Amino acid sequence: MKTTKVFRSGNSQAIRLPKEFRLDCDTVTIHREGRRLIIEPVEDWAGRLYAVLEDFSDDFMAEGRDHPQPQVRPELESLFDDN
Repeated sequence: MKTTKVFRSGNSQAIRLPKEFRLDCDTVTIHREGRRLIIEPVEDWAGRLYAVLEDFSDDFMAEGRDHPQPQVRPELESLFDDN
């Protein structure tokens, strides 16, 4: 367990993070669980999504998908009538 300093930065309180706890992000979320403060990096879900999409080849699904025809259910048609 490490200890660190709490100090004032303007009107806010700040915590100095030791080197081994450095975060590779610009934004974090913070919340309390009892007396604990939980600090977590904000997930860059859009960046991760684009990174995954870049792995697909240019011709991915070029032929489309093989969709079956919609089912015909006459007993349900009345639910969608404009009457």
